[in-house]
Amino acid sequence: MRYFTSPYNFIQPDVRRVKIYDTTLRDGEQTPGVKFSKEQKVEIARKLDELGVHSIEAGFPVISQYDEDAVKAVANSRLGAQVICLCRSKQKDIDAALRADVDGVIVFLSVSDLHLKYKLHTDLQSSVKMASEAIEYAKAHGLFVQLSAEDATRTSLENLFALFKAAEERKADRLGIADTTGCIRPEGMKYLVERVRKNFNIELSVHCHDDFGLAVANSLAAYEAGIDAISVSVNGLGERCGNAALEEVVMALYALYGVDLGFKTEVIQELSEMVSRFSGVPIPINKAIVGSNAFRHESGIHVAAVIKCPFTYESYEPQIVGQTRRLTFGRHSGTEGVREKLKACNFEISEEELAEVIKTLKHLPVDSKPIDNGELCDFVSRVLREKGLRK
Repeated sequence: MRYFTSPYNFIQPDVRRVKIYDTTLRDGEQTPGVKFSKEQKVEIARKLDELGVHSIEAGFPVISQYDEDAVKAVANSRLGAQVICLCRSKQKDIDAALRADVDGVIVFLSVSDLHLKYKLHTDLQSSVKMASEAIEYAKAHGLFVQLSAEDATRTSLENLFALFKAAEERKADRLGIADTTGCIRPEGMKYLVERVRKNFNIELSVHCHDDFGLAVANSLAAYEAGIDAISVSVNGLGERCGNAALEEVVMALYALYGVDLGFKTEVIQELSEMVSRFSGVPIPINKAIVGSNAFRHESGIHVAAVIKCPFTYESYEPQIVGQTRRLTFGRHSGTEGVREKLKACNFEISEEELAEVIKTLKHLPVDSKPIDNGELCDFVSRVLREKGLRK
């Protein structure tokens, strides 16, 4: 067994396969200050492909010649994943996508009253017509087409269904529900997806932003309601507060829902660090799945228990995501944890000596660096020499 999560997760099992499409190279790059080079995009795409994601949203090619070239470089990298890109509901955007050699496009348009009035300066009928023409044009050129409703979570069902009905009639391959401002809660997302699912016999996807810290929760709620594809981004990178984090969605599906996507999850940590390095956005130490503290323990009670059985304070093996467990020793350390760790290292120590080591740990300066697993034996030897207990 590689994970031990709550048995209550599986009282009513509903294990379905779902597609994961990654938007790190598009929405992730829209993070203020982030710009990937063409070579970096290709390297990230290859690592995403190694992980096993189904689709990679490589960028927004119409923005510039540079962006078009970068998307084309990804598309021509001989990946197993489908390569798609973002397009407005305009022919010139789709032409740029065609020049970039992608497999498909995400055509986006909003029909929320707010966007119709203040952003698009048009009416519902005109917007639906624009989207319909874009879908027809893309399909006529052999592209996979997802029609995504921007600001869907603030759009009336009447407007949303009018757009989706037109897309379905024009043979779009998938409909997308975008929580553009991250403003819905999980129950609302389930309701919305269920309503769309009931009225349309076509693949559905969800794209969630993290403005209230609910992007992953909303993505999982959408999964429970019958969604077919989930948009994610490595480290949650994306505009404003970011998107649903790839590593969190993938591991939640695996360990909380029992959904084995067939992914090579061991590359998650390497992928996360690569994106952090290329983007210049650091990984918080307490970040779920990939943070440096995700499998790091210092509390004496915890360390002692983890040495005996890691599942006492971990719910899955760190190796699953390419992480390693780290035991840290400091003011919070306890006698049993230190004793057990030294025993595992074949370091013999008397009770008197151990008491001196614990006393020293408890009085370490507040600003002192924590003592990691591999440093403990050297630390203990030094303390015992300083106390005159050993030569």
